[in-house]
Amino acid sequence: MKKSPKQKPDSTVVSRSGRFTGGPAADVAAFSESISFDWRLWEHDIRGSLAHAAMLQEIGVLSRQELSSIQAGFKSIRDDIEAGRFEWKASLEDVHMNLEAELTRRQPAGAKLHTARSRNDQVALDVRLWLRDEIHHLDLELKQLQVSLVELGARFPEVIIPGYTHLQRGQPVYFAHHLLAYVEMFDRDRDRLKDCQRRVNVCPLGSGALAGSTLPIDRGFVARELGFVDSAGRPRLTRNSMDGVSDRDFMIEFSAVAALTAVHLSRLAEDVILWATAEFHFIRIADAYTTGSSLMPQKKNPDIAELTRGKSGRVIGNLMSLLTLLKGLPMTYNRDLQEDKERLFDTADTVRACTRLMGAMLDHTTLLEANCRRAAEDPQLLATDLADYLVKRGMPFRQAHHAVGEVVALAERAGKLLNEVTLAEFKSVSEKFGDDVLETFHLLRAMERRRVVGAPGTREVRREVKRWSRLLAKRTTG
Repeated sequence: MKKSPKQKPDSTVVSRSGRFTGGPAADVAAFSESISFDWRLWEHDIRGSLAHAAMLQEIGVLSRQELSSIQAGFKSIRDDIEAGRFEWKASLEDVHMNLEAELTRRQPAGAKLHTARSRNDQVALDVRLWLRDEIHHLDLELKQLQVSLVELGARFPEVIIPGYTHLQRGQPVYFAHHLLAYVEMFDRDRDRLKDCQRRVNVCPLGSGALAGSTLPIDRGFVARELGFVDSAGRPRLTRNSMDGVSDRDFMIEFSAVAALTAVHLSRLAEDVILWATAEFHFIRIADAYTTGSSLMPQKKNPDIAELTRGKSGRVIGNLMSLLTLLKGLPMTYNRDLQEDKERLFDTADTVRACTRLMGAMLDHTTLLEANCRRAAEDPQLLATDLADYLVKRGMPFRQAHHAVGEVVALAERAGKLLNEVTLAEFKSVSEKFGDDVLETFHLLRAMERRRVVGAPGTREVRREVKRWSRLLAKRTTG
């Protein structure tokens, strides 16, 4: 989570314009300030301002000397911010006014910087620049989580566990196959991020407050300077000035992708929590990624997974908040839009932290192979294989399903495991059961028989682990 920098609670009020004779009341200023959270856009605001200044010099609004002084001023401001010396003033409302006012104090040419731009298109630009970076970092973190899942599966390639439906044992699967299901989910999330990035990467600067500018600005110049270009290097510009300043679809799109990612993280967390219980006891998480109890000395709690499961609600809630924020807004910019940044920032911070910590926890998790083996050797996991056995001998599947159900009931009445049912008892249900019926319960052979693409068969799972290892080793990130 980003830490707020030093703020100066001064009483100075920035001039709002010649329209007003005085500043806002103290309680109004406190209610309407955004510097307490939008300070974190400072780097992107400076980048956008430098590109804008370079364009103003190109069209003759700034001289070369004035551009140089603005560049030097921003360099000194950047140095102060990075060193923790910069004082953010709540009275200046937001990150844009804080930086511009300080620039102008240091370099008089800064007074010309706001030519042909508004805080409306300025903030739209800053957030797009910021979000573009966040998407890149989240993609890298999701990729690393995929690597952690693949490597954990590769460490235990022979381990079989029960697969579950309704949280009841269903059929046997390789542990690696279960983990690869999440690798697939997170890969879809990465694809969605890449698609979202395409719509984030459009430059709104030059839209002005809502109606552009009468000055001969070069929007393409700014877009190229800031990397808002397509694969051929052509500038990507918003095409409607009113939409350019009021569009927050790209935020909602990212928040929707993040919410779905958080759901996937939550589902993974739930599996980890179950596997770590004494009832399952499939995994052991390293002490560094668990906590104890203040009362019960024996406890070892999977708090990282539990917090990830809980924090998914915040990410989903932020999406709902943004949707609700926008639903009744008229064109174009409205001050309501100030409320979008805290939700967006929290979404990015939360989903990135959960992704990183879940990956680190998995890197420090080991499998309790003997416990997994005992669970996977439950012969009822192969009841469906028994039905397939009858199908291969010519029985329609519905009849085979019914016949195996009778055998299961017979075993339960006799207090037997399914593989302890005698051949005579099998034949009492159906003469289709042959002398080789008990071979169905050989677990490794059962796994080898699962040869369909996407199935948890021995050969298929090994192939998928290798495929994902290869893909993740060479795949470039968005």
